Amino acid sequence: MVGQSLGRSEPVLGNNAAWAPSVDVHEENDRFVVQADLPGVEATDIEVSAEQGVLIRGERHTEHRSEGYQRTERAEGTFMRRFTVPQTAQADAIKARYVNGVLEVAIPKQKKSEATCIAVEVIN
Repeated sequence: MVGQSLGRSEPVLGNNAAWAPSVDVHEENDRFVVQADLPGVEATDIEVSAEQGVLIRGERHTEHRSEGYQRTERAEGTFMRRFTVPQTAQADAIKARYVNGVLEVAIPKQKKSEATCIAVEVIN
């Protein structure tokens, strides 16, 4: 199951995080993929790192809101999401791309090692 393979996903709202973007996670034959909705976030304000899992963080800025708003639902400020990555992931080969407000993080799987037969030495 994908959720179990990639491990836990948790919004991190401590410290200065103001909101947590929605994400989809799925597993393919050769990689895990995380897609995060980040509308209104500039690519220069997004950081993806692979330290103790995969961490996506950033900040969404909005224009200064003047008086007179009847309702405000669009969050602004910092965000953070952390994902636990399985041992089969190649953390040093993670790639991220940002298109139309969606961040896609591709986490390649390591190639499966072939089983090797080890000769047993007989000592008399």
